[in-house]
Amino acid sequence: MKAEQLTQKLESLANPEFAAKSQRFFKTGKGDYGEGDRFLGIRVPILRQQARGFQQMSLTQVLRCLKSAYHEERLCALLILVRKFESGDETLRERVFRHYLDNTRYINNWDLVDSSAYQIVGAYLLTRERAILYELARSDSLWERRIAMIATYRFIKNQQYDDALAIAELLMLDQQDLIHKAVGWMIREVGNRDRNRAQQFLKPTYQAMPRTMLRYAIEKFPEPLRQIYLKGEI
Repeated sequence: MKAEQLTQKLESLANPEFAAKSQRFFKTGKGDYGEGDRFLGIRVPILRQQARGFQQMSLTQVLRCLKSAYHEERLCALLILVRKFESGDETLRERVFRHYLDNTRYINNWDLVDSSAYQIVGAYLLTRERAILYELARSDSLWERRIAMIATYRFIKNQQYDDALAIAELLMLDQQDLIHKAVGWMIREVGNRDRNRAQQFLKPTYQAMPRTMLRYAIEKFPEPLRQIYLKGEI
């Protein structure tokens, strides 16, 4: 299978009307986080179906697709990488992980990150040293910072909370709303499994964190407790 075959297949599935809606939804205007991104107009379930069909494509060819100008082709490439990682041996998993980190400039929107970071980066680092996540969390790249935060979802799913909360603290005062949402989301996921641990983290920090981050973090708390946080009465 060649990259050109996937490109042609996705072009045949393009929907210009849906592409126009996607360009608005993903903030592609001048000065927005997705400035200049281009869309074919293909829904995610269809991309997942294509990823299954092209899973046997070589890693080299998948990486060519990851460099596409079209958002959906990059997403499809990432979905293929996830499938390769999950079905591969340790050698292939390491290769996918390394290539992923070498190509973060193409993983440049929140859905691309969220569809791949914890499945590849988080999964690979689950039983390994995690210093790279702290490097990513300190990156000038919005997307690398989000990768660092979302990757910890895999740890959280395995009741490992330390790195998730440490990176959340590093990103506490980030200027980007997409980071506020990612941090709040991961704190919420910790709280879904261990509310006491989440509250231990929130008590000294919640008044300093951006409001969006706090709202995401406490979204699943009982309403009376949520209101106490929102009113600053802890």
